[in-house]
Amino acid sequence: MKCRFCNQALEHEFVDLGFSPPSNSFLTQNQLNEPEVYFPLKIMVCHQCFLVQIDEFARHDEIFNSDYAYFSSFSTTWLAHAKAYTELMTSRFGLGSESKVMEIASNDGYLLQYFKEKNIPVLGIEPTANTAKVAQEKGIESIVDFFGVKLATEIAQNRKADVLLGNNVLAHVPDINDFVGGMKIVLKEKGVITMEFPHLLQLIEKNQFDTIYHEHFSYLSFTTVKQIFEKHGLVLFDVQEIPTHGGSLRIYAKHSENQSLEIEDSVNTLLKKEKDFGMTNLAIYQNYQTKSDTVKNDFLAFLLEMKKEGKSVAAYGAAAKGNTLLNYAGIRKDLLSFVVDASPHKQGKFLPGVHIPVVKKEHLMESKPDFVVILPWNLKEEISGQLNFIREWGGRFVVAVPKLEVF
Repeated sequence: MKCRFCNQALEHEFVDLGFSPPSNSFLTQNQLNEPEVYFPLKIMVCHQCFLVQIDEFARHDEIFNSDYAYFSSFSTTWLAHAKAYTELMTSRFGLGSESKVMEIASNDGYLLQYFKEKNIPVLGIEPTANTAKVAQEKGIESIVDFFGVKLATEIAQNRKADVLLGNNVLAHVPDINDFVGGMKIVLKEKGVITMEFPHLLQLIEKNQFDTIYHEHFSYLSFTTVKQIFEKHGLVLFDVQEIPTHGGSLRIYAKHSENQSLEIEDSVNTLLKKEKDFGMTNLAIYQNYQTKSDTVKNDFLAFLLEMKKEGKSVAAYGAAAKGNTLLNYAGIRKDLLSFVVDASPHKQGKFLPGVHIPVVKKEHLMESKPDFVVILPWNLKEEISGQLNFIREWGGRFVVAVPKLEVF
């Protein structure tokens, strides 16, 4: 196996989370008795460029298909984040009716709808047909395809982007060189790229191993992303640390030929922070397995103890991160009876691998569990606020990551 950026042979393991099915491949009742495909969830680190990566056992066209179950618009926190981003970009880069905003992995139009409201022309690029269809129904032009050099060359024949954005997509692409190379092609001379992705430093520091799943081919530090962009003639000129997904980065890039934007102090500040943390040293990556094992064991011990005491435990949020944790820990419906989710695309289905049923919120009120595990722990404030009614019967909340907490 070779590094998907620099082609160096990969020799060093970051973490091995066993085997699990793709985390958004929910099952119907009929599929429960059929064989399920499991892929290794083993993550390696390159000792040359420090790109942390999964081997592409699960092909991206198998994961991001027409049954893909993730629709961005079902999280109020995420919509608010998208709206705030739109305001920031419009004012910072003076966007108007003559500008062109393109989004790679535009999902159901959750973000581009806010640019459209400001009469700024938009184009979405989204490989999953069912989510793109929702965007098209909102009047957002969407190309249903995977982004790379080939598609970028076709688009660039008649239009280029003033702002080219991608939130939580850079980690999702198997061929990161083809992807970043495509961005270079479709960006206007004075155009700006912004990308958001979970920050590898946070994943290590806060023990967020459950953000590892097959959709995420890469786990990214600023240091490594800077190298990748520079190889393709793009320069990072600004970066912000933002709170989404347990701690993400928003990077800003421009053509290396573009002298009109100065490089901000934030770039060197973050490079130094990562170096001081140890991200250019193999040791920090090689101690990670022990930390993730501790979280798994503590959570399993809690569930077994509650089972012994005759307490009932349910969960909220059929998120990909929950599926990683549950499959890694081997937790089935004997320990966790059901999962509530707000998305009708998931309700009535079963979690991949562990086969725990996904139900509507009303089910919580009927069954009155003693504990509700919040699987998307990054939204624990939003979710515990929405479900505060469980306290009426003495119910309590639990998160397992970054460490076990009952509140």
